[in-house]
Amino acid sequence: MNIEIRDERFLSIVPRDFALETLAEGFGFTEGPIWHPVEKHLTFSDIPGNRMHRWSEADGVSVFREPSNMTNGNTYDHDGRILSCEHATSRVSRTEHDGSVVVVASHYDGKELNSPNDIVVRQDGMVYFTDPTFGRGGGAVAVARETELDFTGVYRLDPESRDLTLLSSDFNQPNGLAFTLDHNGLYVADTPRMHIRRFDVAEDGSLSGGDVFAESTGEGAGAPDGLKIDSLGNVFCAGPGGVHVYDPDGTCLGVIKTPAFCANFTWGDDDCKTFFLTSSTCLYRGRVNVPGLALF
Repeated sequence: MNIEIRDERFLSIVPRDFALETLAEGFGFTEGPIWHPVEKHLTFSDIPGNRMHRWSEADGVSVFREPSNMTNGNTYDHDGRILSCEHATSRVSRTEHDGSVVVVASHYDGKELNSPNDIVVRQDGMVYFTDPTFGRGGGAVAVARETELDFTGVYRLDPESRDLTLLSSDFNQPNGLAFTLDHNGLYVADTPRMHIRRFDVAEDGSLSGGDVFAESTGEGAGAPDGLKIDSLGNVFCAGPGGVHVYDPDGTCLGVIKTPAFCANFTWGDDDCKTFFLTSSTCLYRGRVNVPGLALF
């Protein structure tokens, strides 16, 4: 079976006969998949390959950007522009509609960011991103260099003024993040600590709380990484063995198993029920029962 059932409620979200289809393979390490709901394509990163790729049903896979500055996480803003977290340059960039790329965040308090990792946009247009040190540690997904900041954090970015606000810094390595359905809560994965935290988001965008929402347990490669919610508020997060699915009460309902480490995922197609997974060297898809959420 391609799923592990921990609670029968899981089967209302993911079908018992869930199957993975390989769409493309031969990458270094895939990440950051985002679906364009109008143009019907998937853009994703290959961090070691220093490229961003684009896949569509009609055209298959092509190179979208090279070099990509080892881009990791991506999202769309409300205007359909791509926001990207760049490991090699330790910055957040935005791709304009004409294809030009502008830097929207690179420093905090006069010091270089660590290596922005994952990114989301709140309903008011404010941008939130995590800033662990994974992109500075050397190896296939990083450029070895010393950090300038002595903490890892979650930030809020005003995309127009470029004002950057540190919201929380009591993490080991913050990674994936996602808002609740009403955008009054924010989930953040802390990879080495193997858990997901939940913060309350105030009207002014500040965070409070931050209690552990769920622990990530199980067998197989993986740890809390990419994190998103579906249209019913179920929480999906990478973890040991694949993608773990949690009820909003924090109960782990089950696991979508993957052959290798799965770092991230998203939903696509017209009904938003096609589940795309970036899993190490491959891009997969499968069909689920509950739609995801369009990014814009």
